[in-house]
Amino acid sequence: MSGTLYIIGTGPGDPQLLTLKAVNIFTSCPVIIAPHGARNGSSTALAIVSEAVSLAGKTVVELHFPMKKIRSGHDPAPEILAAWRHAAERALYYLDQGQNVCFPTLGDPAIYSTGYYLYETICGIRDDVTVQFVPGVAAMSSCSAALATPICLGDEMVAVIPATFSDERLRSVLERFDTIVLMKVHRVMDRIVELLKNADLMDHAVLVEKAGTAGERTCTELDKLSEAPHYYSTIIVRKNPSTVRTLIN
Repeated sequence: MSGTLYIIGTGPGDPQLLTLKAVNIFTSCPVIIAPHGARNGSSTALAIVSEAVSLAGKTVVELHFPMKKIRSGHDPAPEILAAWRHAAERALYYLDQGQNVCFPTLGDPAIYSTGYYLYETICGIRDDVTVQFVPGVAAMSSCSAALATPICLGDEMVAVIPATFSDERLRSVLERFDTIVLMKVHRVMDRIVELLKNADLMDHAVLVEKAGTAGERTCTELDKLSEAPHYYSTIIVRKNPSTVRTLIN
């Protein structure tokens, strides 16, 4: 009998934000295959899990997933496809032995996660594999909590996008939506600041760095940052004030 592959969201960084279901599955699962972005780096998702669950006696495999841009409608680079294929084959090796396998992924698996690439690759190899997704706390939810600011209320529209989009696409999103969550901002801050200034949205933008961790930091003056923010940084642009606060006042 084949095992089950669990693709599990670990939340943004605080091990206390792991769900009870996630902890229970990680505790009982004998194999963990964890992704890391840097070729000789370590898995942040695995580090989160290790603070909540003992890894003693488990088979832990860390695999490199290249951090390269993937565009909808375009074939990923051969290096990326090879990494997905390798991870899928390693997972299938243990699953075929009847062992359950966990794949931890930062935040929630449904939002810009490597977990779905693994899932689609496995399904492309075999159609008889049992896969379960376990949701986690999304980074933007942790950012919202840090700011005590809602993502959306009432009939407001929300867009969640990588800040690496083209200027044209970003301008369109900034114009059309009430709240914009900009992810992957660390390498394009100068460009984002310029776009926000041109859209007259600087006073509505807040950056949250390392949300849900001990190093969490917020910044409202994006044009005065002395250095590039950390890789795990998100900008929330909220055009409307809190409806509840407005009504109370």
